[in-house]
Amino acid sequence: MQYKFLIAAGIAAMLAACASSTPRDRGHGGYGYGRDPGHYEPRRCYDCGQVERIVTVYGARDNTRTGAILGGVIGAVAAREIPKHGSKGKENTATVAGAVAGAAIGNAIENKANEESFDIHVRMDDGRLLVINRNSLGNGVRVGARVRVDGTRLIPIGY
Repeated sequence: MQYKFLIAAGIAAMLAACASSTPRDRGHGGYGYGRDPGHYEPRRCYDCGQVERIVTVYGARDNTRTGAILGGVIGAVAAREIPKHGSKGKENTATVAGAVAGAAIGNAIENKANEESFDIHVRMDDGRLLVINRNSLGNGVRVGARVRVDGTRLIPIGY
C-alpha cells in the first residue's frame, strides 16, 4: 500500500515540475515563447520591395494599332449621329469621315503614350529583381521608396 502512495506522489511531483517550467519556442509559428518580450518580428511581405533604379526609355513599346481601331469605331459612331436630318448619303459620308479621323487621332494618342516610358527596377524582399515598364511613375515612386507590387501597379508603402 505504501508503494502505491509513493508512486502516486512521485507522479504528482513530476507533473508539477513540468507544469511550472517556462515554455520554449520550438518553431511553432514564433508566438514569442522564450523570447525577449520587447522583440518585434514584422510580418513578411511577399509582394513588397524597394525601388533600386528608374530608367527612362524611349520607344520601348510597339504600336499595337488598338488606338486606331478604337478611335475609328468611336469616330464612326459619333459622326453618324451628326447628320440625322439629312439623307442616307450624308450619314454614310459622315460615318466614313468620322472613322478615318478617329483612327488617325487614336493612332496619334497611342504613339504619344508609347513614346516615353519608365523601367522601374524593384528589388523584392525575397531577393528577386523585377523590372516594370510604366508610362508614368505615379506619386511616391522614386529611387529608395518601399513599394508593393500588384501586377504592373506600384503602391508606395510607408514605414
